[in-house]
Order: sequence, then structure tokens, then C-alpha cells
Amino acid sequence: MRPISNVGRFQLCVLAAFTIGGIASLPTAALSQELQEISRAGEKAILAKPELQMTGARSPDLTIVEYFDYNCPFCKQVVPTFKQLLAEDKKLAIVYKEWPVLGESSVYAARCALAAGWQDKYLIAHDALISGPRLRRNDQIESILQGAGVDLEKLKKDLAAHSGEITALLARNDAEAHALDLDGTPGILVGRQLMPGGADVDFFRKLIAAVRSGPK
Repeated sequence: MRPISNVGRFQLCVLAAFTIGGIASLPTAALSQELQEISRAGEKAILAKPELQMTGARSPDLTIVEYFDYNCPFCKQVVPTFKQLLAEDKKLAIVYKEWPVLGESSVYAARCALAAGWQDKYLIAHDALISGPRLRRNDQIESILQGAGVDLEKLKKDLAAHSGEITALLARNDAEAHALDLDGTPGILVGRQLMPGGADVDFFRKLIAAVRSGPK
């Protein structure tokens, strides 16, 4: 994980980049949920570096972005759906945006997961925390991470050494979530289509196909 730079300047302009349109017009009647579409500038800002926590295709033709909290039960429910989509779609990527809104344990878990990136274990930490039980204590979080193979001694050093960068990245994610007018987790973008909340795998498949066949 490379050091994060220019995040503060990103926060100053992120609100201006997000223009949410009305209900998105998608080329399929099978999509029953009402979706909103963000601007191309908003999508570009969300996917801009500094660091993104991404899994799936290295050169995707479509990216799903999830704003999530490790203690959100609905975020946990969407995990197998994302795994299935990634397994069957080799041109798809998912970007995880830590948005800890459910208390101090959520914040500590998010900071630890991001710090694990400095030992190239962000995804290991993410998967362990999102798939585990409700997080209530710092020592519980550390135990889960250690059990997943995260070096706790290095983690704590990186939490201290990169505290400012982690804080800035969480602030960036929070600014984006508020610009998108999210009122809770998960908040999910499929391309430029915003869907607050989750859905089953069939809905995602149809939405992904609709986005790919729609205007670029």
C-alpha cells in the first residue's frame, strides 16, 4: 500500500463533482428498483487515486463501489453476492470504501483494515472482519485479524505511523458518502447507478448487463 497523498485537496472538491440526476433510465424493464445516476465527474472522483481498495479484474470494464461498515448486517449479507459476481464475471471489479458509522468498534476495525494494507493484507483483513461476528471490542478485532494472518505488531506500528493518512482516507469516504446523500450502509454504485442498500445476485446481474449496454 503506497502512502496516501492529496486527500485533503480531494475533500475540498468532492462535493462539487457529484451531480445526482433523477431516476436512471436503464434499458431493461426487469429492474424493479428505482436507481439514481451520478455524474461522470462524480464517478471519476470516486475512482480517483490516492489509494483504492479494489478486488477483481485488474483492468475492469465495470466497477462496483461499496460504502460499508463492518458491523452492518446488510453489508455482511451482500458478501456472498459479491463473491459470486466476481467468480463469474472476469471483467468486474469491486472497490471497498470504509464508512464506519456504527460506533467506535466500527471505526477501529476500519482503521485496522486500512493499516493492514501496509503489509499487503487489506483484503485479508477486510474479508475476516466482514465475515465475522459483530465487533464490540478492540481486542476482539485484533484477535480476528491475527487469526487471519495479519502481523499485529506491524499493524500497531502502521496504525501509529500512518494515522494521518488513514484519517484522511476515512474523511474522503465520508465526504463522498454525504455527497451521494447516503443515509446508511451499504451504499452501492454499479458504474454510475446508485443503489442505497443491497439486492440479490439476479438483480445485480441484470443491472450490470443494463449498465454495460447503456450509454457510456
